Amino acid sequence: MQQVVADAVGGQYLSFCLGGDLYAIDILRVQEIRGWEPVRALPDMPVHVKGVLDLRGTIVPVVDLRIRFGIPDPAYGPTQVVIIVSLSSAEGERHLVGMVVDGVSDVIDTASHEVKPPPRAVAGAQAPYLTGMVSDGEHMIVLMDVDRIFSSEDWARVTGLAGG
Repeated sequence: MQQVVADAVGGQYLSFCLGGDLYAIDILRVQEIRGWEPVRALPDMPVHVKGVLDLRGTIVPVVDLRIRFGIPDPAYGPTQVVIIVSLSSAEGERHLVGMVVDGVSDVIDTASHEVKPPPRAVAGAQAPYLTGMVSDGEHMIVLMDVDRIFSSEDWARVTGLAGG
């Protein structure tokens, strides 16, 4: 069973910092990396949905992953970036979403045999977005499924703002 999990997550990943921790997402889901700039705030959104930005005519919701993952009082400055990713809805539709992170680290190549399944204690309903973990020799990097970072309620609100 563990080999099936590992086979599904080997490949190239973009790693980034949230707080002092490293995370990574499938590089093929990344559309663009932008420097932080203030976004247009919208009323009645969850606190981690910072607003929307105009990406060459497409309205893109921007979510602060630091707030989503419980990092208190994140700073906004020249080192923070917005990673524009393509998400898939349950219906198979694609939506662009911006994710605010503390900084982009590196592109990592990961062979399937290097990926370890997340610990059972955290891999359940509490963290359905975890797909595995890999070590770069100095740090443990958490591999994430960008389609599963948000709850179903968050998903409906975020993709409802997305322009495609």
